[in-house]
Order: sequence, then structure tokens, then C-alpha cells
Amino acid sequence: MDEHLLKIRPPVWLPLLVVLIAGGSYIAGKHVEVSGYQPVTISVNGEGKVTAVPDIAELSFGVQTGPQPTAKAAMEKLQKSMNAAFEAVKALGIEEKDISVQSLWLNPSYDWNNGKQTLRGYEANQSLSVKVRDLDKVSDVLSAATNAGANQAGGVQFTIDDPETLRAEAREKAITNAQEKAVTLAKQLGVELGDLKGFSEGGGGYAPPMPYMAKVSMESVGGGMADAGVPLPAGEQEVMVNVSMTYEVED
Repeated sequence: MDEHLLKIRPPVWLPLLVVLIAGGSYIAGKHVEVSGYQPVTISVNGEGKVTAVPDIAELSFGVQTGPQPTAKAAMEKLQKSMNAAFEAVKALGIEEKDISVQSLWLNPSYDWNNGKQTLRGYEANQSLSVKVRDLDKVSDVLSAATNAGANQAGGVQFTIDDPETLRAEAREKAITNAQEKAVTLAKQLGVELGDLKGFSEGGGGYAPPMPYMAKVSMESVGGGMADAGVPLPAGEQEVMVNVSMTYEVED
């Protein structure tokens, strides 16, 4: 039996296909390599501060009746004293929208003798929060309220009515501060700054309201404390903003 050798020649397009597959793999590998590239960056922090005088004051005053024979008597006494104080404050130009109720309660009052509880009566209390937009009137408002019947007053806090405007000014200063730091750092490193790649703001805000506590008791009102023009300096408050900025470094 004759033996025949079967020879199969590969198609002419097969080598070309192998070259294309190998080339595609190489390009794909390069694409993955490029996509994982992380540019060199510089990050800096900036701080901006603005100092301003508070333009608004918030204070509180109220009435505590002490034990009364009945709950009705306690509420009637409370209403009479609070209405008088409310009207006295309004007479100084304080608008109703700037006066709000802080608290209101009515409780029984007891005495304890030899471990036994005895009802003394009923006690009512109400306090109002007042926003004073003319700081020169703060002491006048407190005096007017206590002279009219309020026997509790205090918690004066000086604040900035519109802190957002000041915060925007502080933010602008913080950005300028960060930019100057970035330019200086790039010069020291011998590189050029590229595009801004990141920005964040944190720690922004302003100092909390400055409290002035002035507690007026029922006894001290009778002693003339309500007529005393207590000095209430507003001082200054600081609005501060911190920013963080990231720049790409150019080759």
C-alpha cells in the first residue's frame, strides 16, 4: 500500500490575523497602563478671618408668680404681669415678630414636713425671648420689662444677624491665602502649577454668641436693680473659614 503525505498549507491570512491579535493585546495593555496613571498634585490649606461688631442682641425676661391659692389665681397673676412687661417692651420700638415665647408652665407647689407632702398652692412661670436690633436699647429693654413686672431677666447674647456675608468675605481671604501658599510651594519644589483639581471647605463658622448673664430676682427688683443701667458691651466676633485646595503639577 502506497503511503501518501498530506501537506496542508496555512491560509495566507493567518499570519496577518496573528499579528493583529498580538498588536491589539499590546495596545490594550498600554491603555490599561495609561488609565492607571496618577498625576502629581500639591495640596494646600488656607485660612480667612473677618472681625465684626455684633449688630443684634437676644435677651430673655419672664415672670414667676410664686405659690398662689389656686391654679386660676396663678395664671391670672402671670398674665397680668407678662402683659404689662410685653407692652413696656413694645413701647421701646421692639416689633412683635422679634418677641417669642421661650417657656410656659404651671405646677403645684408643695411643702415637706416630717416626711409628709403638703400642697402650698400653684405656681406659674413664663419667659419671653426678645431680639433687640438697636444695641443701645438693650439695657432699656431689660429695665422696662422688670419695672413693668418681670422678675426674671438675663441670658443676653450678642450675635451677627447676617453671618453669611461675612463668611463669604472670610472664604475669599482663605482662597487667596491657599493660592499664595501653592505658588510659593511650587516655586520651592521647582515645578509649575497646573489646573485646580480639588476644593473643600471646612471648619467655617463664627464665634458663638457672647453671653452676658444678668439674673434679676424678685427681691432685687424691689431694691432698685431694675432701674440700674447695667453696661452691656457687645465686643467683637470673629468669622473664620478654612479651605483646602489641590493643584496638578505640570511636567
